[in-house]
Amino acid sequence: MKLNLTELFAISTPILELILRGSLLYLGILFLLRILPRRTGGEMAPMDLLFIVLIAEAATHSLGGYSSVTEGFVVILTLMAWNTIVNSLSYHLPFVEKLVSSPPLQVIKDGKLLRRNMRREFLTEEELLEHVRREGIEDVKDIKSAYVEGDGQISFISTKEKK
Repeated sequence: MKLNLTELFAISTPILELILRGSLLYLGILFLLRILPRRTGGEMAPMDLLFIVLIAEAATHSLGGYSSVTEGFVVILTLMAWNTIVNSLSYHLPFVEKLVSSPPLQVIKDGKLLRRNMRREFLTEEELLEHVRREGIEDVKDIKSAYVEGDGQISFISTKEKK
């Protein structure tokens, strides 16, 4: 068995094509995740979920889908660059943050369920009540407001003061 390091690291796909593929994947999936309900991604922010999935995908291809390890690294570096750029832009430019992150959506107001907003997030009453119980709140009427946050978590503001 002969190991050919030149072949292992040789680039057969143009670098610009690899960068374009990585960029299109990152931006396309980021857009698709943005239009999904907030709770779809679980407890991760959409950009974090996207980054992890694409890095894993690129690493998988570098093990066998591309013809060299270097091509996999080019795609991974492209994904890392986009992740850094989008995070930096969303920190410095509020309109970019609004493009890539979902704003909180109120689902309880003054002890009343906002069913229309719950429907938007496919959040059933039973699921919401489960989250209420996990927070140690006995009655929905004790909740001033509750929000489905951009990362899918549900936060509560109680009418009662904590001890």
